[in-house]
Amino acid sequence: MQVILLETIGKLGGLGDTANVKSGYARNFLIPQGKAKPATAANMAEFEAIKADLQAKEAETIKVAETQAAAMNGVVCTLKVNASEEGKLFGSVSTADIVISLAAAGHEVEKRNINMSEAIHHIGEYTVSVVLHTNISVDVKVIVEASEEEQ
Repeated sequence: MQVILLETIGKLGGLGDTANVKSGYARNFLIPQGKAKPATAANMAEFEAIKADLQAKEAETIKVAETQAAAMNGVVCTLKVNASEEGKLFGSVSTADIVISLAAAGHEVEKRNINMSEAIHHIGEYTVSVVLHTNISVDVKVIVEASEEEQ
């Protein structure tokens, strides 16, 4: 199914590009989310009329993401968790824990923006990528320490 992209989507294309995607992906995700429209003649003409507004909105989104990336550069999240004497955690550190830690430091991000290769199960230092926009990401250092509580 041919669609017109109304915003930049990684691996598909940029604003105004036409992409050939599976019809289910278009019907169930791209079109309801307002990220694309079917590539018909009427929709192409309508897109040309609103292209300038969409480009301005995209530029503003990129500007906000760059500002947030500059503010988050060098951020360190320290998490205190229950752990055994060997350094193995009772449970794991997930994206939700990192979101809470970043929010406490004044950086609002969503769980879906945090890329972790796997959950953290041991004490130590880790680097986690936070994707703020399609091409803008920041590496955040996560330090996992054992809490001082006695069990």
